[in-house]
Amino acid sequence: MTPLTSGGVTVGLPRGWEGEIFNRAPEGGGRSLSGPNEDYSDDTEVARNVIHVANFALPAERGDFGSGAVELMSSGAVMVILFEHGPESVDTPLFARSGVPQLTADEFHPQQMQRTLQGQSGRQIFFNTAGRAFCLYVVLGSHRQREVLVPLVNEVLASLDIEPA
Repeated sequence: MTPLTSGGVTVGLPRGWEGEIFNRAPEGGGRSLSGPNEDYSDDTEVARNVIHVANFALPAERGDFGSGAVELMSSGAVMVILFEHGPESVDTPLFARSGVPQLTADEFHPQQMQRTLQGQSGRQIFFNTAGRAFCLYVVLGSHRQREVLVPLVNEVLASLDIEPA
């Protein structure tokens, strides 16, 4: 696996996969995790990590939760998205699940997609780890092939290393 690292998050890219970690500046300003010289108006809030990892070519332009990419997925495609929320979210009920999850094929369903796309399946989970809050959103190119595709997702999730906040 090839490591991809930024903003205190490292994820392994299996052979043939690609990915990107980028930092989204807070709506009202804040500072970016991507560089020390990138200051915004308010130093109290930190930018959020957005991680995209996929076993297909990711388009340059895509939304935080994969819009622009999921429409291009073939039946054997997988996209793993990790969206970091602010420290104020860590102790909330939505993020009560502790630790990076491992998934099962039974957890995936076409109705868990942000937007339903024929044949695809998704799963969204909120969790906390290392004092940080995340939303995990996974899209499978084929609901029928989820038994084969979910182990690929779990391989990527097992490679995650998240530094404490």
